[in-house]
Amino acid sequence: MELAAIVKAMGLEVRAGSERLNAEVRGGYVGDLLSDVMANSSEGDLWVTRQIHQNIIAVASLKEHAGIVLVQGSEPTKDTLEKAVAEGIPLLVSPFSCFETAGRIYNMIATKGEESLGAR
Repeated sequence: MELAAIVKAMGLEVRAGSERLNAEVRGGYVGDLLSDVMANSSEGDLWVTRQIHQNIIAVASLKEHAGIVLVQGSEPTKDTLEKAVAEGIPLLVSPFSCFETAGRIYNMIATKGEESLGAR
């Protein structure tokens, strides 16, 4: 599913990386412990987190995530925003809790997957 479709459907606010909203979201990962995200997330995941410091950009870049969603209206720190802009990492803000954000994204991806299976 294209990241732009998720942004639009959920009303997410784009803070950085608008030029990469055409990225394909293949899955998702929810986590605030950077070592856990590095060890267990996958390329193309949309990472949902409460963390706002600049190290999240390094992890997302290393893992080649489709983007990062900050939950509960959390705003990135200035250095995080600057690093996201410099690296072209989509940095999005959700007004919803982590639980609701992840559930909505999961449902969109799962529904899209079911539609593509039905088209075969």
